[in-house]
Amino acid sequence: MAYTDLIRERFFPHIWCPGCGHGVVLNSLLHVVDELGLDPRSMCMISGIGCSARISGYVNFHTMHTMHGRALPCATGIKMSKPELNVIVPMGDGDAMAIGGNHFIHACRRNIDLTAIVLNNRIYGMTGGQYSPLSGRGILATTAPYGSIDNDFDTVSLAKGAGASFVARTTAFHVKEMAKILKKAINHKGFSAVEVMVQCPTYFGRKNKMGGAIDLLKSYRDNTAPLGSKKLEENPELIPRGIFVDEERPEYCEEYANVIAQANEE
Repeated sequence: MAYTDLIRERFFPHIWCPGCGHGVVLNSLLHVVDELGLDPRSMCMISGIGCSARISGYVNFHTMHTMHGRALPCATGIKMSKPELNVIVPMGDGDAMAIGGNHFIHACRRNIDLTAIVLNNRIYGMTGGQYSPLSGRGILATTAPYGSIDNDFDTVSLAKGAGASFVARTTAFHVKEMAKILKKAINHKGFSAVEVMVQCPTYFGRKNKMGGAIDLLKSYRDNTAPLGSKKLEENPELIPRGIFVDEERPEYCEEYANVIAQANEE
């Protein structure tokens, strides 16, 4: 299948800033859908609000562009009513971890068969560069002109603690690794949480004097390391990448169907 069949060409050119990493994720996702041979009619993408949420407008799948932070509950409702669909939920760090944080925790806990992709650029890009829960201390933002005093938290640790049965992290620099992880996440039966570190040169890189898109991509290359690698062993301060959790657990839609069957027998 041609990739042009998987996108809505009428909505291009896209709205992302030059150097934004979101297009890399979209490209990787389209390759994965093609390589898995998935019927676009079996695909459903739900997004909230934000730069990353625009991905749903560019794919030729069933899509819903919904409320800020509410992509996961909307996706849950769709998956419950149409469990045969492959449901993918792209979210930014603000969308997923701030206003949507509670929904993220409970989607992990329920283990419903969704693929959540958290595109972590450590900033609210669409609304002008406010700091997010993943920005970290000392980061400059339009709402933190003297540096954020909030501690950030770890998306992977949160997903693991909340009970997600598939948890992974990669970056926009590691394109082949991203494709492999997304492929496993989509094939996983249960809730898959994939964090992708993506660059925002416009509001994060420029504001924090960290350079442009290439500089930010190089920082992902230099400051991360694969799980189990010698590089990570020698420098534990690096950010680990890879698959942290991949376990089989009862899936929510199947468990709910069992409850309905039991009720019908009584």
